Amino acid sequence: MKIDWAALGSVFGVSLAVTVGLVALFTLGVQGLARRERAVAQGDSAAAAVAGAYVCFAACAAAVAYGIYLIMHKA
Repeated sequence: MKIDWAALGSVFGVSLAVTVGLVALFTLGVQGLARRERAVAQGDSAAAAVAGAYVCFAACAAAVAYGIYLIMHKA
């Protein structure tokens, strides 16, 4: 049995980068919703924060759906 260490390292690096990116994107979405809560409490409008949060959540959902697609059709 021969292990292709370069391919293993490449998969690890891409997986780590995508995971960190998705967590950061989800964090931005949660932060946008928190800004909405603060704005509502102060009586301000926070339409941009809410729109940004929904875009972040949609991008996270799209990345997860693409990952599931890759697993189902490339296996």
